[in-house]
Amino acid sequence: MTAQPSATPGYRLPGQLAQTVEAATARALEEAWARRIWERDTSLWSSDPGVQSTIAQRLGWLDAPAGFRDRVDALEAFAAGVRAEGFSGAVVCGMGGSSLAPEVLARSHGPSTEGIPVSVLDSTDPEAVLAVRAAADPRNTLYIVASKSGSTTETLAFLDHLWQVEDELHGSIPDSRPGEHFVAITDTEETLGHFRHADAFRGVFLNPPDVGGRYSALTYVGLVPAALLGLDLRALLADAERMAQRCRDETAGNPGLALGLALGALAREGRDKLTLVIEPALAALGPWLEQLVAESTGKRGTGIVPVDGEPLAEPEAYGPDRVFVRIRHDAASDWSEATDAMLAALSATGHPVIDLPLSGGEGLGGEFLRWEFATAVAGAVLGVDPFDEPNVTESKQNTVRVLQEYADRGSLPVAEPFVVEGPLALHGDAPLRLTAGPGDLVGELGRHLARARPLGYISLQAYLAPRPARDEALAAMRLALRAATGLATTVGYGPRFLHSTGQLHKGGPRNGCFIQLVAGHPRDVAIPGRDLTFGVLIDAQALGDFASLESHDLPVLRVHLGDDPDAGLRALAAALEAALAARGG
Repeated sequence: MTAQPSATPGYRLPGQLAQTVEAATARALEEAWARRIWERDTSLWSSDPGVQSTIAQRLGWLDAPAGFRDRVDALEAFAAGVRAEGFSGAVVCGMGGSSLAPEVLARSHGPSTEGIPVSVLDSTDPEAVLAVRAAADPRNTLYIVASKSGSTTETLAFLDHLWQVEDELHGSIPDSRPGEHFVAITDTEETLGHFRHADAFRGVFLNPPDVGGRYSALTYVGLVPAALLGLDLRALLADAERMAQRCRDETAGNPGLALGLALGALAREGRDKLTLVIEPALAALGPWLEQLVAESTGKRGTGIVPVDGEPLAEPEAYGPDRVFVRIRHDAASDWSEATDAMLAALSATGHPVIDLPLSGGEGLGGEFLRWEFATAVAGAVLGVDPFDEPNVTESKQNTVRVLQEYADRGSLPVAEPFVVEGPLALHGDAPLRLTAGPGDLVGELGRHLARARPLGYISLQAYLAPRPARDEALAAMRLALRAATGLATTVGYGPRFLHSTGQLHKGGPRNGCFIQLVAGHPRDVAIPGRDLTFGVLIDAQALGDFASLESHDLPVLRVHLGDDPDAGLRALAAALEAALAARGG
């Protein structure tokens, strides 16, 4: 037994942490964790018979690479038929596990010469819904409506909206039929019943019901979009099967076991900020990993906090709560050489560094499987069930309550702001609101940030339509926050993260500090069949999550950016800079 769990990929762990991981590895090998996972021994995660029974119904991801091998011909025939009929693009309408894997494949590979582009709609901001309408001609666009339960609020709202577009098309195009632009991905005939008009859809793909949403990348959730993109499905699944075979190894060289043991053991020692350093060509893997790791491990007051998209800095920028994991192709590149030097400096100053090169033909299929296996192992180390998501339901229930108040009163239950300056209005949780004096914007931002906890993290939660300019604005803010506080930072777009890192926020370590960003909706979009708009829906989701964070005594500040979110972000950035400067002074 060595102090490192595996020679390849490279694990650079300082003395005491190396011993901690070595001890975890020795225990896992002695107790045959790898074999027990493949034998579906649910006692690895819980001694409760009820929990074990539930876990037993969530392990189908282990069989997915081999189980879907015989479905490739049908998937390729489906995609060829779509292209032959003149479809020039597809949109995946889903949330969380139903949308993140398709985005990884679409952004990492793009369409082949024979494929068509695939994009994702997973924002209920009306601006995002309108952008999909503007970017994709509905006359030749296929809509993939994906929901494991069939009852996902956002997915059904997208369906209702896009079906109205379909109705309009049906009336204007000779020989068209309603439903030919729609495909469903769900679990069973029963869950399919939640989709209105499903009997008219072009196609229906029923997944194995024993695969959880965030573990579904190698099922129809990922494979239908991959087929439309024209990717080599056989190679993708074969890659995953090779990794699955390697993850059966009952030695420290098992790649999924080694990674999971390291992440779990390091988190128990306080190194719970999993800082992802991902090659730009694979950057879309980050949000998928965020959901998989955060939602799986963040419960019962523990968990691993994935930090995606935060650029590397010098060692002094970080506290003793980080572990750095680099994912890259094996070939040398300018990016690889630059990060080599930075990671070497981090390792030399005592930060654990794990390097995961994709070599020898390995690709995304293998990474999907490796991280699924590793996350299951990390859950066992942390003593949590990595297949449930108890606090996700909490925010959903709060959203339902807020929407009921809207139905009863005709308006959302929004409290008066305690500071208004320019386009910005601040709404605080009870401790912040009840102690507010005649403060100004800069002072109140500083007062909120002063509540951030040592070795915690600051989370920017943007209930805005994603745009590159907003990505840049949020990235600049997170870097300013890290530089001033030394804390890890995360950024997420709502409502996407409610089905992802939201579980960690409420159920994980109680050391998050939250800044929620919302805006007005000058161009709102009605949801057909409901007395509701997308603007009201996303605002209700933000209010519901605010209430959930507040109920867990977590510090949260809500910033309304006004009707022009980009101008609001600029104003907030200036105020934040002043608040951080005052903190430093």
